[in-house]
Amino acid sequence: MPAMKALLRTLWLALACGSVHTTLSKSDAKKAASKTLLEKTQLADKPVQDRGLVVTNPRAEDVVLEHRSYCAAKARERHVAGDVLGYVTPWNSHGYDIAKVFGGKFTHISPVWLQIKRRGRELFEVTGLHDVDQGWMRTVRKQAKGLRIVPRLLFEGWSHEDFHSVWDSEDEIEELSKTMVQVAKSQHFDGFVVEVWGQLPGQEHTGLIHMLTHMAEALHQARLLAVLVIPPAVIPGTDQLGTFTVKQWEQLAPVLDGFSLMTYDYPTAQQPGPNAPLSWVRACVQVLDPKAQWRSKILLGLNFYGSDYSASRGGREPVVGTRYIQMLKEHRPQMVWDSQAAEHYFEYKKSRGGRHVMFYPTLKSLQVRLELARELGVGLSIWELGQGLDYFYDLL
Repeated sequence: MPAMKALLRTLWLALACGSVHTTLSKSDAKKAASKTLLEKTQLADKPVQDRGLVVTNPRAEDVVLEHRSYCAAKARERHVAGDVLGYVTPWNSHGYDIAKVFGGKFTHISPVWLQIKRRGRELFEVTGLHDVDQGWMRTVRKQAKGLRIVPRLLFEGWSHEDFHSVWDSEDEIEELSKTMVQVAKSQHFDGFVVEVWGQLPGQEHTGLIHMLTHMAEALHQARLLAVLVIPPAVIPGTDQLGTFTVKQWEQLAPVLDGFSLMTYDYPTAQQPGPNAPLSWVRACVQVLDPKAQWRSKILLGLNFYGSDYSASRGGREPVVGTRYIQMLKEHRPQMVWDSQAAEHYFEYKKSRGGRHVMFYPTLKSLQVRLELARELGVGLSIWELGQGLDYFYDLL
């Protein structure tokens, strides 16, 4: 990691002090602005792998031109051996369309719809059901046979006392599990992706493991799946182990059906850098399951979003595909390949906002991670489908 830190320091210094690239004169800028970059609207007869687009030196104009142009003939053809889970969110509705078009490339789709709340003793409520779209679910299942729809279920508004009350009572755990099963059955879900681990400090996880074990048993008895969202096994920017340990992994791996591993959001707002350096991603898997006993249950996190850093404000903003394309059109930057992190970035300057650096996935950065997943014997979890570019899905 020292070399990585040195690279990021150099990058930030270049950003703060001035770009190493030559800048356009005002007359050149006006000429450049007058030429609008083209975007293909028709679909392709070949996937990106066969069109020479998976490269370390992509041009901004080529990304803009090709990003909508996926291969329709192979839209349901899978290239990934392991499980592939894709998250869909109501606030990026394009993900709903992606799931319908490319559903055959996924084994699981997880709409981010639901929250579970404790209303009192042995009383639980699942909220967010107004977002459930049964028609969309039927369409997706029709397009992709065998696809499992497993909405994310967030433990929302739980106090420290709520958790302990449930852990200390088998009746509470039973009612909690029963509520989940009833909702899944009535709404035609195939299970849940449970997000709860990050809400508790490390010393509290013994009770949580007990709860998750009983919850999984109840779901399995009803022929439903239980997937758990887990933090990275190595804390970003350090050599320290994360809050989900090998011991906890060994306890839960035989019990749960999958683990959505959050191998992204590596940098901080103060330290611009790649979203998920390749060596860190690899370490998160190898540290978690060194014996490779349950690797197929790990769903390696892939970010389909990026980050935009401001040198003047020192801030960081998330970037989705539409904004990324807009920035490429406006600034036509030179895209730089960070060979150590295996990610692309570019620098640009706003007229009043100062200098920026933007990291966003590319076909090459994704292909390298797909190869890593294949090497490690893990599946994938993508956050999230509405944030990416359409031609990304040729790779899956």
